[in-house]
Amino acid sequence: MVEPLDLGLMFGATQSLEVELGSGDGSFLARYAALHPEHHFIGVERLLGRLRKLDRKAGQLGLVNVRAVRIEAAYFLEHLLPPGSAEAVHVYFPDPWPKRRHHKNRLINERFPMLARQALAAGGVVYVRTDDAPYFAQIKEVFGACSYFEETPTPEELAANFTDFERGFLARGIQTLRAAYRVIKHQ
Repeated sequence: MVEPLDLGLMFGATQSLEVELGSGDGSFLARYAALHPEHHFIGVERLLGRLRKLDRKAGQLGLVNVRAVRIEAAYFLEHLLPPGSAEAVHVYFPDPWPKRRHHKNRLINERFPMLARQALAAGGVVYVRTDDAPYFAQIKEVFGACSYFEETPTPEELAANFTDFERGFLARGIQTLRAAYRVIKHQ
């Protein structure tokens, strides 16, 4: 049987928690965690090399509020993150799996809002960014069908903190599509 993470043991103190699913090179999470030492952050990533980059960046900034977990994002939400423990879940530039036959592999699918709601505290928010318009339409459709989420604006401070992928897209003139969804009904 899988037990949820003991966040008190993991961080040594109780503070607001934010989770980034798919941390890339760790640029976003390290910068955002430095701006918010009053929060704890967990970066979730499948690739060990990317987690090492996040760990290195957090170390260079002297951050004690960042942890990294190497695992599939949906599994982390469903089995490892204690229910109602996160104030925010950040999902930036997830793999769009553009071929129709691969859409079943997308992180944000019909099941994702239920997993996010389980992980989020009351009033918690899912923040999403992508460059893929068809995937963004699917994300909006999936969250729009959930009576327990409402769309909410992305705070400017958060929108101004770009990921490594986002910087590359913006440099090539590719638009970032963003949305945020707040839990309005927990049970």
